[in-house]
Amino acid sequence: MPRIDRYILSQLLTLFGFFALVLVSICWINRAVSLFEQLISDGQTALVVLEFTALTLPLVISIVLPIAAFAASAYGTNRLAGESELVAMQAAGMSPWRLARPVLVFGLIIAMMSAALVHGLVPSAQARMADRQAELAENITAQFLRPGSFQFPTDGLTLYIREIAADGRMRDLFVEDSRDPDKQMTYSANEALLVRSDSGPILVMMQGSMQTLERRNGEQRLSLLRFSDMSFDIGAAIGPGKARRRDLRAYSTTELLDPDQALLDATGATRDKARAEAFERLAKPLLSPVAAMLGFVMLMLGGYSRFGVWRQVIWAVLALILVQFLDTAATNQVARDSARWPLTYLPSAIGGLICVAALWLAARPRRLRDKGGET
Repeated sequence: MPRIDRYILSQLLTLFGFFALVLVSICWINRAVSLFEQLISDGQTALVVLEFTALTLPLVISIVLPIAAFAASAYGTNRLAGESELVAMQAAGMSPWRLARPVLVFGLIIAMMSAALVHGLVPSAQARMADRQAELAENITAQFLRPGSFQFPTDGLTLYIREIAADGRMRDLFVEDSRDPDKQMTYSANEALLVRSDSGPILVMMQGSMQTLERRNGEQRLSLLRFSDMSFDIGAAIGPGKARRRDLRAYSTTELLDPDQALLDATGATRDKARAEAFERLAKPLLSPVAAMLGFVMLMLGGYSRFGVWRQVIWAVLALILVQFLDTAATNQVARDSARWPLTYLPSAIGGLICVAALWLAARPRRLRDKGGET
């Protein structure tokens, strides 16, 4: 690679590192705050919060990469122009097409980073997060069986525990089950244990009583039953609808391209939506070189102005917004019908055409002046 290309590429990579760090920090902090509130309210420790926030980092980076590449390219081009380095390169005979070569190399480097993230790190991190969420969801005691306060795990079910011993025994338990409006049952027990079974957690109550209030034909009937031990299927009471569905991003691209029924059941997604996620991953790395080139070519339009290049910057931002809008619209269309998967590559193709047209316009005035000098 020629020295001038290495110089421009090093400038862009340095600026990319700065913008990526800033943007990732902002997005990551926003996600970390929401996770912190959710996990702390569920009684989790600071180590669990730190683990979950770290697992969200690859996803945040994959989202930020194209924007950071665009910002680095636009800022770098503006700085080269402001310090007259770009003018000197053009005076030496380097056309906009030639100057775009290191920018394209820079975009391809970011594209390889994006591909490694969306096909490798992000699915691994999301799968690990899904497993940890499942582990925490199974820990019923940590989720809603907290002592000293009334808990409402589902509509019509109320729980209260005075104390939870170190060995897991619950003391002075109160359960009210009013899911059936015609039959309200109230349980109270001196002690209780949470036992896991194949069908889910079961609450085993000891030394207590059960009061049943039945309403039939306008009459009410109250019955009392004392027991030495009784089981209550708390897993069935919570219901399968309370289970957290697995995210499509937790699966590999090959699994999403040909999803089986187990994957669809675990995620609650349709086959078209699963395949749309896979096609979006395949097309996403192409947005990085397009974003980098847009930040460069738009600033090459127009000549020197003492008012700066704010107009070109606005056009560059609008072009990037258009590409991102088309990307979102294409993903939504493919999610409805996966046979439309070529649409996922349309935003990158349109962005590439915009870059080619802008480079042609930037090189055209110089060509015309050269022709005028020959005549």
